[in-house]
Amino acid sequence: MTHTLHRYGRVDTLNDDLVFLSMSAKGFANEKGSAEKMKKTLEIARKHNPVNMGDMKTGNLLEMSIDEIMRKVTDTSIVHAVFANIEAAAAFAKEVKEAKLGISLVVSAPFDRAWKVADMAGCMGHTIEYSGGIWGRTEKLPAPEVLEFTTMCGHGMISRYLVEDVIRRVKAGKTNVVDGAREIGKQCCCGIYNPDRSEKLLKALAAKK
Repeated sequence: MTHTLHRYGRVDTLNDDLVFLSMSAKGFANEKGSAEKMKKTLEIARKHNPVNMGDMKTGNLLEMSIDEIMRKVTDTSIVHAVFANIEAAAAFAKEVKEAKLGISLVVSAPFDRAWKVADMAGCMGHTIEYSGGIWGRTEKLPAPEVLEFTTMCGHGMISRYLVEDVIRRVKAGKTNVVDGAREIGKQCCCGIYNPDRSEKLLKALAAKK
């Protein structure tokens, strides 16, 4: 499974939420020396205007520069890039494919969007994974509008209470959607959080009476 897969929300809010991760096969031959290949992946991503990038060992663009992130990439890193535009996402995937780096690239998105990225990039899918939804004591979950934010961090580092507080402050006019989205997103060190989607969600919530 992948921590980028289980994003909650309506499909129309997820269509422009295209998340990539790249990593070596841990403990196998392509791990040694893979840091430079993952740095190259980030360099390629930067050219195509991602809304967020990061390395789970270091942090994301909402709290530090891409140069600092890249300096700290190691062979055991897992690097990420998030796009809010399918053309940019496909151009990134196509360039990574052409670079022949020899490490995996995974895209998480609604199924038809993921396949469209692959088709536009000239790629053939290797493995397909589905999110199986949420099971168990679902009555203990936060409200659906809160889950839309918290599930943008696959390691559960975004607190429901922070999201609820930011929503309250946005509705009260005490903060704006851009600052609110960044405040939430800084908690997701991997860099798979989508601030563009978050801003849109906060704007829609603020418009509700």
